[in-house]
Parts: sequence; structure tokens; C-alpha cells
Amino acid sequence: MKRLVLPLLSVLMLGCGDDSLPKPKGYLRLEYPNAVYEKAVLPLPFSFEKNKLADPIKTVKNSGSLNGVDIKYGALKATIYLTYKEVKNGNIDSLLRDAQNLAQKHTIKADEISQRPFEIKEHNVYGMLYEIGGNAASQSQFYVTDNTNHFLSGSLYFYAKPNYDSIYPASEYLKKDIKHIMETVRWKE
Repeated sequence: MKRLVLPLLSVLMLGCGDDSLPKPKGYLRLEYPNAVYEKAVLPLPFSFEKNKLADPIKTVKNSGSLNGVDIKYGALKATIYLTYKEVKNGNIDSLLRDAQNLAQKHTIKADEISQRPFEIKEHNVYGMLYEIGGNAASQSQFYVTDNTNHFLSGSLYFYAKPNYDSIYPASEYLKKDIKHIMETVRWKE
């Protein structure tokens, strides 16, 4: 019996070491500077404030006329694309429909799309912010209008394959910038 107990006891003592556990997943801790905004004065019928973190604004011409703005964030590998269209001949309904359809095109990859109405009556600015969750190509879409003369739409895109977990911190940071752009749009008369 002693012969059996001694080997059994030694096996139990050797087997009771620290169990190896898998390491928990590590996440990058990305911190961005507090946003400092400056007025973007452009040869377009509107102005707004942009984050100083963004690269210098690039204006875009379409059919020979200036109608767009690219706000690039080189450090975040992202761009907010703004497109301006004049409201004329009752085309506000088609402009609104196009902006809504553009956001809805992301439903294939999106986990959710939330809509937030936007309104600043004293400056005649009305719109909608679409926040898109999941591995969609764009994480945010928006539009603002005065319903009679001006229509401005915008989209946020990253220069990477959509991976929501990876771009989430940058996306949240840039959503604040988008909200600030919407809040500071002023129509020129």
C-alpha cells in the first residue's frame, strides 16, 4: 500500500502547479487631442467650423463649378466629404430622398442605422444625422438644408477595410466633428 500511496502523492504534488491561462485580448488605447475649431471660409454659399486637426481643406469642382469640400484627417486615415447643391425648381424632395437613400445603402453591412433629427431655427438649418454601426463603408452620413435655397450633405469614410472594432475610437471622435460642422453651418445670402 505504501508503494502505491507514495507515487500517487508525488504525482498529485507535481500536478498542482500554476494553471496556464490564455492572455486576455489587448486593445489599443487611442487618445486624440481635444478638438480646437476654426472657421472655414470658402468660395461656397455657406461657412462652417472645422477641427484644426484636419488637413487643409480641399475644394472639389463638379461640371466646372465648385460644389464640394474634402476635410481630410491624415492622422486618422479618414475624410469627411461635403457636397453642396442648390435647391431649385422644387428639387428639395429629390435631394432629401437621395441623402436618405445613400445612408440606407449601408444596411447590407450595418448592424444598425440610427437617425437623429437636427434643427437650429435661428440660423435656418435643418437636417438629419445618420450614425451607422457595424462594418459598413461609412460610419456617418448627414445633411443640412434651409429647405428653400441650400442643401449640404456629408459622409465619413476611412481609408481602410471596414472593421468596426478597429475604427470605433476614430469614428466616435469624427462624429463629434460632424456634429460641430452641422451646428456651425451658416448660409451666405
